[in-house]
This record gives sequence, structure tokens and C-alpha cells, in this order.
Amino acid sequence: MRVFAALLVLGLAAPQLAPDLGAQLQDPEIRAPAPAFTLPDTEGGEHSLTDYAGEWVVLEWLNYGCPFVQKHYGSGNMQKLQAEYGQKGVIWLSVVSSAPGEQGYYVASEMAAMNEANGNQAEAVLLDPEGNVGRAYGARTTPQMYVIDPEGTLLYNGAIDDRPSSRLSDIDGAHNYLVQALSEAMAGNPVSQPTTQPYGCSVKYN
Repeated sequence: MRVFAALLVLGLAAPQLAPDLGAQLQDPEIRAPAPAFTLPDTEGGEHSLTDYAGEWVVLEWLNYGCPFVQKHYGSGNMQKLQAEYGQKGVIWLSVVSSAPGEQGYYVASEMAAMNEANGNQAEAVLLDPEGNVGRAYGARTTPQMYVIDPEGTLLYNGAIDDRPSSRLSDIDGAHNYLVQALSEAMAGNPVSQPTTQPYGCSVKYN
């Protein structure tokens, strides 16, 4: 409690991870095929990972109620990355694994409105209310980021950057692990840090 209080005094939010969540989840293997999935989006369409064979794919676990997510959207950082890599042909998919009744859950029409309000620039926002895809990917926090190469191989799993706080000012000067992984992989080089410790709010599974 003292640590949490100190973080609040500093204007930070304590990273959240449900005590038993780590025991429930297993990380997918790096440099192995990424877990297959099919999920609906907010517009009534469906997206499967196989739809994007031959493309670079980023998966972003999303919960608009989480202060760590709000840091990246409130600063414009996430939307900038979504747009930048979208222009480079990367398929960016935001995934919401919040269960009904939990923080971050919205029905499709409400989620579409939230996407517009937050300026989300992803290819699509995918709804995973049962949490099956989140669990398959070992998604523990929002945000948590994954990079999948055109062969469907998982190359990166972890934090967006090295500043595990909810403070907007920490965007400046942060080392962005996602950008590093994409830059290295898209240049044909091995990803030097294929896994990092994700930070943020715990994914709100049932």
C-alpha cells in the first residue's frame, strides 16, 4: 500500500497484474507460428490471422479505461505509431479481451464510438470478450504488444517501451521496444529483444 500511495503522489499509477493471472497464462513461443485466431470487429466484419498471410502484423491489447493505455492515446503516441506503420503496410490490430461487466468492455457500437473518440488508427479493433485469443497469446496487460512476420511467425511479445508509468511526459525519451522490433525485423535482422516485461493494467478476463 505504501508503494502504491507513493506512486499516486508522484502522479503515477501502479502497474496492475492479477495475482493469479501469471499462473493462468503461458507465453506463446517466440520464432514459432503465432496462435491462429478469428475475431469480429466493431463494424460487423471478421478478421483471421490467416487473412494477413504475407503481411507484417502488430497486435495491441487495448482497454480505454486503463491509465497506461490513456497515456499512449492521450499523448497521441499510439495513434502516431498506428498511422506510421499503416503507411508502411503493417496491419495493426487492436484487441479488446475485457469480459462483459469489466473495465474496457463495450458492445460493438459503443466500442466503435470509443475508437472514434480516441482517434484509433488501427486497421481494426477486434472484440475478444471470452478472452480466448488473449489467453492464447498470454496477454497480461494493456497495453501489450506483439509483432508477427509475413510468414506468421511471432517475433516480439512485451511492453511498448521502457517507461512503465502512466505519466504522459514519460513518452518523451522512452525507448520504444515495439519500434525497435519492427525496425530490426523489417530490415531483415533478428529482433535483439524479442521479449520484454509488459506493463499496464491487468487484462480483465472473466
